[in-house]
Amino acid sequence: MKALPENATIKEAYGPAMEITDQKEADEYFEMLVQDCIRHEGVSRQRAIYLQHSNLDSYSVHFDSETRKRMERLFKLDQMSPITIFKHKEGTT
Repeated sequence: MKALPENATIKEAYGPAMEITDQKEADEYFEMLVQDCIRHEGVSRQRAIYLQHSNLDSYSVHFDSETRKRMERLFKLDQMSPITIFKHKEGTT
């Protein structure tokens, strides 16, 4: 599994994800992000998953709609975004 460079920038961490088109590659990249978050932030796996979904969601809005839709599909952002989670908790979905 690849690893992020030490002190990776936001672009270094999330930029490569915007180029991914394959589900297996997306799953592997996401796992690498989660493991990096656990290692550097000292958070639980559940929290790391939430943070990485949130970060990918935030980063992907700066791209065209085709890329955004691909990110939503590959990284399941439409299911895991903070807004979706909040709506689900509030019973509004």
